[in-house]
Amino acid sequence: MHPFTYAKAADMREALNAGWRGGRYVAGGTTLVDLMRETVERVDVLVDISSLPLREVVVTGRGGLRIGALVRMAEAAAHPKVRVLYPVISEALELSASAQLRNMATIGGNIMQRTRCTYFRDVTAACNKREPGSGCAALHGYNRSHAILGTSDHCVATHPSDVAVAFAALEATVHVLGPDGERRIAFADFLLRPGSTPNREQALRKGELITAVEIPAHARPLKSGYLKVRDRQSYEFALTSAAVALHVSGGVIREAKVAAGGVGTVPWKLPAVERHLIGERPSDRLWAEAAEHAADGARPLTHNGFKPELLKRTVERQLRTVGGTK
Repeated sequence: MHPFTYAKAADMREALNAGWRGGRYVAGGTTLVDLMRETVERVDVLVDISSLPLREVVVTGRGGLRIGALVRMAEAAAHPKVRVLYPVISEALELSASAQLRNMATIGGNIMQRTRCTYFRDVTAACNKREPGSGCAALHGYNRSHAILGTSDHCVATHPSDVAVAFAALEATVHVLGPDGERRIAFADFLLRPGSTPNREQALRKGELITAVEIPAHARPLKSGYLKVRDRQSYEFALTSAAVALHVSGGVIREAKVAAGGVGTVPWKLPAVERHLIGERPSDRLWAEAAEHAADGARPLTHNGFKPELLKRTVERQLRTVGGTK
């Protein structure tokens, strides 16, 4: 492992100062420490922020929710307000990683985690995320688990987070604090598509620290849920997943929020599916028709040509489940 120094921040000011000087933030350590151990990441200064006061879950407005960046995944999943207001978040968290990891990993760290692409983690392989300009071994390698949406000639790696798919569907906002003060970043703008700079993965500025993720209030009643399809039921990343939230009033769908995971370079919002649902009455026919739009724009690779159809079926199944016509 590359030599590094360790410092524990006593307060926000100390953390931000260390971050501005180039320190890397760590809390649960379930991702960054692994990458350091594998020499994928070379960190000179590790800044422990686990003592900062960012551990609250707060209901805002008329049913919004703000989750502190240092709330553990297990704590967020079990929180009564999260379970009642947004089951899709609890379900996404509970289908993530293992119980041991969920007890350590934080919400902020989860959305900051890097891809599980095997070529990214193999330091002998070409990877533009790890070493810009070196190429992308996955493009012509074994790419069964890779993205079909939002890809570029420089990168086809998927974002691994489950709860990020729920945040994308619910149109969350990421609160950050940095040397220039506070900022709010729409979740759709927080995680960046690879384009020609796949090494730049988040819209964070130098020294900025995530303080919370906020879910806006959505019209009620709201039913939501998360479905994850994977090769095995225990500790596996998604081949595809679907986060769905529906507001149905007077027998008509008034609001629809749908996003997919396991298929995009970032959690993938599905506006075409949403548009097809609005103003319609729930029915098996409607779910099937809407799901046909889930893979719009997909660019399958050599080994993941099954993903567009799997994505459609996953979205349709979850629409039926949440919509009550299963």
